[in-house]
Amino acid sequence: MIDLKLLRDDPDTLRRGIQAKRVNVDLDRLIQLDESRRSLARRVDELNTERNAASKSIGQRIKAGENPETAKAEVRALGDKIAETEQELAKVEAELHGLALMVPNTPHASAPAGYGEEDNVEVARHGDKPAFDFAPKPHWELGEALDIIDITRGTKLSGSGFYCLKGLGARLERSLISWFIDVHTKQYGYTEVLTPYMVNSKTMTGTGQLPKMADDMYKVLAEEGGEDLWLIPTAEVPVTNLYQDEILDGARLPIYHCAFSPCFRREAGSYGKEVRGITRVHQFHKVEMVKFVKPETSYDELEALRGQAESLLKALGLHYRVLSLCAGDLSFAAAKCYDLEVWAPGMDRFLEVSSCSNFEDFQARRANIRFKADQKAKPQFIHTLNGSGLALPRCVIAIIENYQQSDGTIKVPDVLVPYMGCEVIAPR
Repeated sequence: MIDLKLLRDDPDTLRRGIQAKRVNVDLDRLIQLDESRRSLARRVDELNTERNAASKSIGQRIKAGENPETAKAEVRALGDKIAETEQELAKVEAELHGLALMVPNTPHASAPAGYGEEDNVEVARHGDKPAFDFAPKPHWELGEALDIIDITRGTKLSGSGFYCLKGLGARLERSLISWFIDVHTKQYGYTEVLTPYMVNSKTMTGTGQLPKMADDMYKVLAEEGGEDLWLIPTAEVPVTNLYQDEILDGARLPIYHCAFSPCFRREAGSYGKEVRGITRVHQFHKVEMVKFVKPETSYDELEALRGQAESLLKALGLHYRVLSLCAGDLSFAAAKCYDLEVWAPGMDRFLEVSSCSNFEDFQARRANIRFKADQKAKPQFIHTLNGSGLALPRCVIAIIENYQQSDGTIKVPDVLVPYMGCEVIAPR
């Protein structure tokens, strides 16, 4: 949610953000609505003052010989006018709120200029692409030959964009999830949480998924007037909203949470993209890191968050690069974002496995998450950040393709051997 004070004092900053993110929203109408709201609110206050004064003067006016019904009718008329003005105010506030929800977060000054992924800037690269003495195969060929990925039966069960993992393939993903959680909790001090996988519209609105991205989400069907539930697109949504409508003690900050969850995405508008394998699917697993921090520390926290995500890829021995997303490629809610992309030699391309974002106070305003620096301080909005730590199944793809051997087996990365209970994924 935008700061309405910024709308009044510096609308050009919001306008530049809207243009940078290529969002269609009528800022002039928003300014007009804000002015109308303030004018109507003042008028309600004035009318209430008039009615109070008129009510207090009734006795004196009657003593002075005025008809009691005339005096009382004047008070009733003022009450009717107040109700009418309040009704008009409510309509303006509803339109104002709805339109304000469509305004994106303004990109941070350090976000590169640009309009699409071609304008993203590579800021780091780690390791080298693996060298093979044979032609590396893509994960779908390796997975089928080893009987660890079953796309055909996943499609049979649910349609295109779904898949099954089997045997050591399922164990590989489960091992990654357990290892990710262990690193975040034991090494970086995150508190693990397990949240619902369905949330209401208020929660989805809090993190910015609604109303802008409703078409990309799965709505739970219910009879009219029934349950208001959505399948989560990421654990970011429920974890960030844990503190919805709360005022946190500043002494507790920063708060770090991590969570494993399935993620559900319709991928509307992505038809025909990456149809081979399990790169772009409607259901996948992910471990998410979420931070609640003081505003003055949030960009240091973003760099730390990125480093924590990178450490997982380094420990896995994978070649990757880090992109700073340009303003036009940032998500609706993000002020700045780094994407971590891992190399997949069988596909001959980089795959995104993490996005580390700072939302500043944008989500906190929508979800009404505040903190007090001390007991006497005025509540202020917190800054929220999140990052994938990491996303599956692309990590599975990267391991299968980077650690494939000439005999068709897959070497298990050293850090995962204790979780896997084996050193090689081979045919059963």
